[in-house]
Amino acid sequence: MLSADIDRESTPASGVLYLHGFNSGVSSPKSQLMRAACSVVEGAPLPCEAPQLSHRPDEALATAEAALEALGPRPLLVGSSMGGFLVSCLAERLGLPAVAINPAVRPAGLMQSWIGEAFVNADTGERFVIDHRHHEALEALTPARLTPAHYLLLLGTADETLDCRDAFEVYAGCSTILHPGGDHGFSALADYLPAVLAHGGRRLAPGRVTTIFHHA
Repeated sequence: MLSADIDRESTPASGVLYLHGFNSGVSSPKSQLMRAACSVVEGAPLPCEAPQLSHRPDEALATAEAALEALGPRPLLVGSSMGGFLVSCLAERLGLPAVAINPAVRPAGLMQSWIGEAFVNADTGERFVIDHRHHEALEALTPARLTPAHYLLLLGTADETLDCRDAFEVYAGCSTILHPGGDHGFSALADYLPAVLAHGGRRLAPGRVTTIFHHA
């Protein structure tokens, strides 16, 4: 763990990739908050990509990988819910630091239980139905194991969508912050931005914290 901390300090994140959750979008509060935070990082604004992701997990991951090209050699990955699962896939594949916020840890099983259900994305207006391809793609993408040194895990203890105990078990050994009473949307994210950025060796500029809270 010490060596990972030293690496973060000596090679700070070259950018931030934020991935939203399932059936969410670029206008989500956390997506806007991460972009605002990157604009007031100490030293100079930090490049931030927060792409609109497909409801299909394999397509979403391909979009995320393409977005990395604009973020330099060592971006910090941040994702919420299904986005937390996707950044974990990328972290394991590329050896990058990642912050997982209330991550989906067994999404293939969850998606299997939704087969046949119809959804509408409030951001894009897209209508879609969950089918077997969603389940199969998630099964294929799920990492065989997680490397604890890659991650900072943020969990709300009152998550109304996912049982936080599942993530606590799957991400065992990772640096972890539990927010008592926190919801699935992790609406207290602004309070933890210093920890999020520190995981990538970055800090908010002094005196600019109020700017971030204005966006929260």
